[in-house]
Amino acid sequence: MQITSPQFKENARIALTDVGLQKALGNVKTGFPQKRANAVARLPEFDQLRDQGRDLKNHIIANLDIYLEEFEANVIKNGGHVHWCRTSEDARQTILKICQDKGAKTVTKGKSMVTEEINLNEHLEANGITPIETDLGEYILQLRGEHPSHIIAPAIHLNLEDVSETFHAHHNKPKSMDPAVLMQEAREELRARFVAADVGITGANFLVAETGSSIIVTNEGNGDLTQTLPKTHIVVTSIEKVVPTLEDMTLFLRLLARSATGQEFTVYNTLSTGPKRPEDQDGPEDYHVVLVDNGRSDMVGGELQDMLRCIRCAACMNHCPVYGAIGGHSYGWVYPGPMGSVLTPQMIGIEKAALLPNASTFCGKCESVCPVHIPLPKLMRHWRKNEFERHLTPKAARWGIKTWAFFAKRPSLYRLLSQTSNRMLRLLGGKKGRIHKLPMVSGWTDHRDMPVPSSKTFMQQWNEKQKAGH
Repeated sequence: MQITSPQFKENARIALTDVGLQKALGNVKTGFPQKRANAVARLPEFDQLRDQGRDLKNHIIANLDIYLEEFEANVIKNGGHVHWCRTSEDARQTILKICQDKGAKTVTKGKSMVTEEINLNEHLEANGITPIETDLGEYILQLRGEHPSHIIAPAIHLNLEDVSETFHAHHNKPKSMDPAVLMQEAREELRARFVAADVGITGANFLVAETGSSIIVTNEGNGDLTQTLPKTHIVVTSIEKVVPTLEDMTLFLRLLARSATGQEFTVYNTLSTGPKRPEDQDGPEDYHVVLVDNGRSDMVGGELQDMLRCIRCAACMNHCPVYGAIGGHSYGWVYPGPMGSVLTPQMIGIEKAALLPNASTFCGKCESVCPVHIPLPKLMRHWRKNEFERHLTPKAARWGIKTWAFFAKRPSLYRLLSQTSNRMLRLLGGKKGRIHKLPMVSGWTDHRDMPVPSSKTFMQQWNEKQKAGH
């Protein structure tokens, strides 16, 4: 996947003028947030579950090595294999070797953002193996040559017209605008692929240490077919997905469905525990788990450790005003929205992703809806600080911050400047109290009026209230 995060501003400008995208994004603003709110309202103990989820995740991260080793031991006990991969290249080569050893020509895939992260599809295709996405959204995007714009609804940036055109171009069938007809087309196309696949690759929402199981949650059932029909099942996931017990897993499943899609529970919740046993009616002959680090272990014990609590529900981006305006592709890599603004600099470098943590109003909505209380604004501030300390911020911004700091360190001068600026801005605003043009802030006044400030500064109002006993 090509990284375009350095062009974030240009990406955003294009997105804001894309009529089709803006129409599609309207569904994000009105759909997911309301469904989540309704689901939460039906569960009085939801906030208590969030606290439990945060505390359990913190415990897991503090003991990550212990639980991962327990998970590995149980996978091996069940007849499976575990592969530890520090980098994306390690993971790609490991998966490729498994496929080549099995003589695989085609591979079906259940939705996995980690396989997007490591550019798996491109690597398999370059080595003569055809990957077939089976999640409906991912399948549509594969036909279009696009990547996901959302971590749980990958094709949310498309409208019905786009899907109809795409299927008509690739399925050699009459064009239809009926969602049921389009769904049936996808089923017919994918059914033969499921049966013919040599290897099935899925992600994992969680890994259970006590049983050596992986679980994938879907609303389509494609994950089940991907991991039971082929002779080889490969789970590709990241190290922080491990949980101690099956009971712990159910806690996160209750949080995940409500936070992601507003459901009480996801339709399909499928556990895989090793290869097929003699008494099993179906299942793979070989079971492999590829554990991807890719910089995550470096986050343990550091300022970004809280990000490892993420359960990939997408609630942060569903409620983010910036994501809602520009969509996921503008962020220029695998993970969009607030969570991507924290993860992307860690994984591809702040040099390439410095614009992302700055693309936030810091309204705090992302933190308020996070099912495991990740302080996303705080983590984005960490990257802003890192960017400034490494002199990556534009000179104009650095000059502005230094100028502000000079006055902020001198309270008397700061108050004088504030009072003087207030008077000048009020004069410019005239009787209407609106400023239409203002030097040095044309980025604001070129597109909207600027209201004049109050006649009194914040400190003046504060002192008055203090004296009045408020």
